[in-house]
Amino acid sequence: MSTSTDRHLVILTGASRGMGRAMAEQLLAQPGTTLLCISRRSDATLGAQGLAEGSSVEQWEQDLAEPAAAAQRLSAFLAGVAGQDFARATLINNAGVIARPAPLSDALAADLVQALRVGLEAPMLLTSAFLKSTQGWRAQRKVLGISSGLGRNAMGSQAPYCAAKAGMDHYTRAVALEEAGAPNGARIVSLAPGVIDTDMQVQLRGGDLAKFPDRGRFEKLHAEGLLDTPASAAAKVLAYLAREDFGSKPVADVRDA
Repeated sequence: MSTSTDRHLVILTGASRGMGRAMAEQLLAQPGTTLLCISRRSDATLGAQGLAEGSSVEQWEQDLAEPAAAAQRLSAFLAGVAGQDFARATLINNAGVIARPAPLSDALAADLVQALRVGLEAPMLLTSAFLKSTQGWRAQRKVLGISSGLGRNAMGSQAPYCAAKAGMDHYTRAVALEEAGAPNGARIVSLAPGVIDTDMQVQLRGGDLAKFPDRGRFEKLHAEGLLDTPASAAAKVLAYLAREDFGSKPVADVRDA
């Protein structure tokens, strides 16, 4: 039976597919984990795995395109948690969406709204709720945002995704400065996970070449077998989360030494 000295509370967004799904599986394989998954869909197999591994999981079917509601729900959840029961508490902002590849002049307003709400507003609001609700806890607190190379190197026809990830990088820098001077301040990192074979990659490879000239770059990555599997990428991200120097670089890449 796990004690408070090894129990870990993890809140994970976007856990229903891709790397998020793989992270959920790998976290539940760590005994003593209490996992809260926030996604648009739940998965009964995750609950069964948690019981088998000596961990527990709660799943919320929550649309992060309504970030204020998600943050309020998280605040209420954390208010009911006995913080002293956990040695560690972690928020992983993994959820994100890629809008239809197109120049901004041809973008649909609904696509722009969704990309920025899910990719930037939701992580900021959830991070705020997490930090505020756990600031009196003795647990080691960490916030991990899943960023992207596109937040650091712009690409045409991906303005909303680039903007969301660049915003994640920069608000992470700001919050790291704030938490550095706070009692039991949280460690926070915006981490690029490398290129992964997910539905997002499929969407980019299927973009209209006339509106997305960089489509060939993603086709080449796939054809040459240069995409990481979700399970492999998840393992690398969780290994980075566990590093002793986590937080020393607020904006980082999973491939950093």
